[in-house]
Amino acid sequence: MKRLILIFILMFLVVPIINAEEILENSQDETKSEETVNQDELNSESEESVKEEEKTLITLKSPSAIIMETSTKKILLEKASHERLAPASMTKIMTMLLIMEEIERGNLSLDDDVLISAHAAGMGGSQVYLEANSHASVKDLLTSIGVASANDAAVAMAEKIGGTEENFVNMMNKRAKELGCKDTNFKNAHGLDEEGHYSSSYDMALMATELVKHESILDITSTYETTLTHQNGKSSWLVNTNSLIRFYSGLDGLKTGFTDSAGYCLTGTMKRNDMRLITVVMNASVKEDRNTDTINMMEYAFSMFYKDTLVSKDTVIGEMFIDNSKKRKVKYYLEEDATIVLDKNTSNVKFKIDAELDNVKAPLKAGDVVGTLTLVYDEGEKDYNLIVKEEVHEAGYFGRMLNYLRDIVSGNVNVINF
Repeated sequence: MKRLILIFILMFLVVPIINAEEILENSQDETKSEETVNQDELNSESEESVKEEEKTLITLKSPSAIIMETSTKKILLEKASHERLAPASMTKIMTMLLIMEEIERGNLSLDDDVLISAHAAGMGGSQVYLEANSHASVKDLLTSIGVASANDAAVAMAEKIGGTEENFVNMMNKRAKELGCKDTNFKNAHGLDEEGHYSSSYDMALMATELVKHESILDITSTYETTLTHQNGKSSWLVNTNSLIRFYSGLDGLKTGFTDSAGYCLTGTMKRNDMRLITVVMNASVKEDRNTDTINMMEYAFSMFYKDTLVSKDTVIGEMFIDNSKKRKVKYYLEEDATIVLDKNTSNVKFKIDAELDNVKAPLKAGDVVGTLTLVYDEGEKDYNLIVKEEVHEAGYFGRMLNYLRDIVSGNVNVINF
């Protein structure tokens, strides 16, 4: 009987011990679970932090900046790019653009002589000390503008083209609007501070993109130093105001600027791996920030993006029938490569093209536009001109009759084959 009572007592003593062990194990499991949850939360927060850092791979000190690819005008990075700021001598990008367009039209030649007015010779700021009533060539003045940022040379060319600087400034503002600039208003051709004279990083990039289409300007803007010989025989040593031309390999332009109001400004350009970029920084507090921001933006964009040609200008898009031509079937092509700029992590780009031909008649010259091709892809769409690459001669009366008879026999009609 005593044994049974003892066994019964021992059974009651063991149960609490077992329960205590279970509680301890459960408590340890819960602690491990809490530690795991906390670690997961930390990992998650860390991943979010990394993602945030990835979103901003570079830190820009300049208040306003932008990176634009020239062939697509795609913006790869921007910071307050539409803020209206004083552009200083970056104004001369538009001045040089109008000069280059006048040369392209045949209205101006690099060898043309320019009379220097007292107004032009009296300009302050950056100058090459042109003398009133002296003469200089367009080439020398353009070089003075592109290398030394000469205000006197800019005004001399403005007067040559516009008759007066005021008329030239009107031309500048008109051209800016044509390019889509909405935050630009010029008051002069040189960029010295003046009330109501402003632009933006985005607008300057648009102007620069148009200017670099005239590739010969890069021969000037990439020159680090040269000599200007004046009419009186004296020489001026010109050193590029853009020091990065010398110290940052590949940069071949485009224009610096500085005034107390504008701060340090720079529109840069360079080409790498068949992709040309435009960078703009405005209102930097010191020159070092201007240069560092430019280099960092270039390296960021070239490392993160690439240009891909979806349809080459050498590809035959199709054939069109031209009723009154000697050669009935005429091939047509893109006027330029259909390209897009992609993040380097992007692959398998989906796109489609749609061609619409105009009702064209012979004769046609090589390069004549005969329609439009619309490229549609994930980020949007873009239109390209369709051209012929050969001369298309008009058929005479009997030739056209013979063509119609051939069409009847063959069953051909005016069909567009794409």
